[in-house]
Amino acid sequence: MAKRGCLGCSFPLVIGLLVVFLVLIVGGFVIGPLGQSMLGGLELPGWLTALSVDRPDPRLPAEAVFHIFGFPITNSIIGAWITIIFLVGVSYIITRRMKLVPGRLQAAFEFLIGWLYDLCVSAAGEKNGRRFFPLVTTIFLFVGFNAWLALLPGFGSITAHTAEGEVALIRAANTDINMPLALALTSFIFVEFYGLRTLGIHYLGKFLNFKEFFRAARQIFTGKLKAGASGLVTGAMTVFSGLLEGLSEFIRIVSLTFRLFGNMTAGEILLLVAAFLIPWLFAIPFYGLELLIGFIQAIIFGGLTLIFLTLAVEHHEEEAH
Repeated sequence: MAKRGCLGCSFPLVIGLLVVFLVLIVGGFVIGPLGQSMLGGLELPGWLTALSVDRPDPRLPAEAVFHIFGFPITNSIIGAWITIIFLVGVSYIITRRMKLVPGRLQAAFEFLIGWLYDLCVSAAGEKNGRRFFPLVTTIFLFVGFNAWLALLPGFGSITAHTAEGEVALIRAANTDINMPLALALTSFIFVEFYGLRTLGIHYLGKFLNFKEFFRAARQIFTGKLKAGASGLVTGAMTVFSGLLEGLSEFIRIVSLTFRLFGNMTAGEILLLVAAFLIPWLFAIPFYGLELLIGFIQAIIFGGLTLIFLTLAVEHHEEEAH
């Protein structure tokens, strides 16, 4: 048997890979702005300078690529469509031929879905966990895979010529504030929906609690001045706390929106700057970091939605008993 070197590879192959790795590092450093500034503008061959990365030009507003019936289709919408098509396509391929003994892809899919289901059940219980599972899973998968797909070639690198000029054809949907806002509004609407569905119109008593205040006012009119006066203070505090509770429901929209938008946009700018300073391998560690951040943001957004749903239902179920 032939002797093996490092990790089952022959030593010549390992040495060759190390040489290529070092050449890429040195070449990326030399053609980057850091290397050029240190080397005093060293003249390089045309084929090498062609591999340099353009200066990053991040833009916060999404740019329209084309219009449908007067409605602008932005590059972030195209990125969202790609994510949706990818998730639907993968789900169809996996579920089309389910096997009792799953293959690797089916096993990975079942593990992810099972883990999300267990998370919902452990936080909200069996009954509510099953109800909340579709929403939480959809949010997690969309946020996570949109962040991961945005790391692939084509996102931000393919340009399209429009009436407004040259724009990126595809952009990560999470870096357009409209998409995190839409997800936050979806989370908000479902939280209120399940709250109203659980307790009906009495759900609004969580925000408009005037019972204590009116009871104290009635005591004053019936001559119980001392009890009524103290009750008015308590009732006013209860009314104020209810209004604060209602305000916090809307603040959740803002916090969810800017948390996702800020982290995804900052990550995109970080990758652009890293690839510009020292092209090629210098940006690879940051791609790994973005993979982790995409997962964390997906679990935070989906997890917070699950917590908000659980708190709304449990709070009113306890009040009902």
